[in-house]
Amino acid sequence: MQLADNRLNKNSMVLALRKYSAAVNHMEHTVLLPNLLRDVPSDDIWDGEVEEEASQDLYQNYLTLKAIKVTVESGLIPLDDRQSAKTRAATPSLSLTSGSLVEADQEALFHFHLSGLFSVLGHLTKKSQSLTEKYKEIIGVAY
Repeated sequence: MQLADNRLNKNSMVLALRKYSAAVNHMEHTVLLPNLLRDVPSDDIWDGEVEEEASQDLYQNYLTLKAIKVTVESGLIPLDDRQSAKTRAATPSLSLTSGSLVEADQEALFHFHLSGLFSVLGHLTKKSQSLTEKYKEIIGVAY
């Protein structure tokens, strides 16, 4: 994989996805007993992290990172009725109408969302690496 990664641009989405997937795979192979992560507070607070996420334990972070990896590798999975109803109730309606969205600068919108995706993938990659290192500390493995 290293040789193929060297040919990709450092700002490539494919490379970002591979790095995230590799970090989560490493986390999964390292964390043999995920239950040891229960009730261990996450001491890493990332920029823009909401208060409720900061209060999650490492076990919840572990499950979330694995679930996101499955979605990244497999595509979107339809939500069940309960989740979609909750999401619809919690999601405010967009102020843009479909007509004004089409008239908007599509390239600027694409770059905006793409940069946001890069940011999120970078954040999640660092989070999975941090969780792996914290697990190693818990079980007493030397670096």
